[in-house]
Amino acid sequence: MRLLASCRAFWLRHPIRNSLLAVMLLLLSGGAGWAHYEIVRLDRMPLKGDGRYITIKRGTSARQLVSELAAEPVSPFWSAVWLKMRPGLGQIKTGTYRVESGWLVSHALVLVSSGKEALFSVTLIEGGRIEDFIRTLNQSPYVLATLEPDDADAVRSELGLKEENIEGLFLPETYSYTAGTRDIDILRRANRHLQEYLEKSWRDRAPGLPYQSPYEALIMASIIEKETGKADERPLIASVFINRLRKGMRLQTDPTVIYGVKDRYDGNIRRADLQDDNPYNTYMIDGLPPTPIAMPGKAAIYAALHPKRSNYLYFVAKGGGAHHFSTSLDEHNRAVRRYILGKNG
Repeated sequence: MRLLASCRAFWLRHPIRNSLLAVMLLLLSGGAGWAHYEIVRLDRMPLKGDGRYITIKRGTSARQLVSELAAEPVSPFWSAVWLKMRPGLGQIKTGTYRVESGWLVSHALVLVSSGKEALFSVTLIEGGRIEDFIRTLNQSPYVLATLEPDDADAVRSELGLKEENIEGLFLPETYSYTAGTRDIDILRRANRHLQEYLEKSWRDRAPGLPYQSPYEALIMASIIEKETGKADERPLIASVFINRLRKGMRLQTDPTVIYGVKDRYDGNIRRADLQDDNPYNTYMIDGLPPTPIAMPGKAAIYAALHPKRSNYLYFVAKGGGAHHFSTSLDEHNRAVRRYILGKNG
C-alpha cells in the first residue's frame, strides 16, 4: 500500500516523467510479448522438407543449424536467445543423422546433441571373393572408400594378416556402420568375426575329421560354399569331400578349377582347364587346395566341421540348385547321363 501511494504521489508531481515512464513500460511490455512470441515460434518451428539425412560438419554452430533446418526464416538474434534458454539443444555433435518428416527443429537438435548418428548397413555375400567385398563396400552409401578391388595386398598389410592369400578370411554378414567409416575398418571387423567364429567352431567340431588345423576346415568350408546354396545339402556335400579325403581320392571339384584359372574362366570349364597345372586344380592335386577359394558363411563352416554321416563319394547337379548323391562311380555316371546329358538309359 505504501508503494502504491508513493507511485501515485510521483505521478501527480511529475506528469511528463510519468508519460515517459508509461511509454517505457509499454515498450517493455511489448518487447516481452514479442520475445515470448519468438521463443514460442521457435519451440513450434517445423523442419524444412521431408525426412532425410543431414550431415553436421566440424565448425557448424547450433544457430547455423537452426537456420538451415527451419521451415520458415528465423532471426539469428532470436535463434541465439532461444538456444540460450534451451541450453541442452546447443551442444551439437558432428556426424550424419536421420531426421523424419513431421519433426520440429527442436527434435532434430535433441538428436544431433545426443550424438546418436544414423546407422547404415552393408551385406557381404557368402561365396564372394575379396575383390567382390571391396567392390560392395565401394558402392555402399556413406562408406569412405580407400581401397580398389585389386588392393588385396593393401588389406593384408593394413590388417597385419600373415596369410599371403587373404581369401576366405572375412566373415560374410550384414555390418552396421556410421557415415564416414572406412572400408578397411569394416573389413577389419569382418576378419575379427571370422576368427572368432572359426575358433569357436573348431573347439566344438565333430570328432575324427581329416583336418590338421582350423584353416584347413576354412578351405573346405569355402569349397562347400561354392558347391551349393541349399542349406540342407551343405552337410551332405561336406560328407562327400571328407569321405574322398579319407579314401585318398582327389576332390575333383569344379569351383577350385575356376578359382585356379581365374580370369581365363568365361563361364565354361574346358578340358584344358581340368588339366591345368596349378595348386587349386583338385583334378590334378591330392587333398585340399592351399587356401580358401571364397568367403564361406557360418553355415558352410558349420557343415565342414559337422558333416553328415554318409557313404557318398559323388554328386551331380540335377537342377533347381539341388544335387543327386551317389556311392559308386557307376551310379554317378548314370546320374550324369540323366541330369547333365538328358539321357535316361
